[in-house]
Amino acid sequence: MTVLESQKDNLTCAALLMDTVPLVMRTIRAEMRNHRPSDLSVQQFRALLFVHRNPGASLAQVAEHTGLTVPTTSKMIDRLVARQLIDRQLLARNRRRVTLMLTPLGEATLSAAHDATQTRLAALLAALPPGTCGMIVQALRALHPVFTPRSEADHSRP
Repeated sequence: MTVLESQKDNLTCAALLMDTVPLVMRTIRAEMRNHRPSDLSVQQFRALLFVHRNPGASLAQVAEHTGLTVPTTSKMIDRLVARQLIDRQLLARNRRRVTLMLTPLGEATLSAAHDATQTRLAALLAALPPGTCGMIVQALRALHPVFTPRSEADHSRP
């Protein structure tokens, strides 16, 4: 394969990623929302997901992620703390800074939505021709390190 052919393949691959990944993510988000507890708002659920992916996040970081103001986010977090889904912790070195962590109940809530979403995605993928999922798994395993942020890659090494 020539360099020019390789570059063309890379551009085609990039175009397909840009077209397909948003569709996949839209489906994942919709399924996660569908499997959230009915008494949790979408914003509350998004806050739980953010804190799960970013343990020790600050209130301001959650506000930025959800698109809410800090005072509104603070009230939302108060409700999640009252429901024992999130725990607030003061930093020893800066007692004015509060960090947020999921409680075991918060983790279980997200885990249930995650598992139901994964089951739904598996059902959708079952419609693919035999062997296709194996190829997708192989491609995704190849892509994962390319798109893993450097800091995560460094921490995952033994």
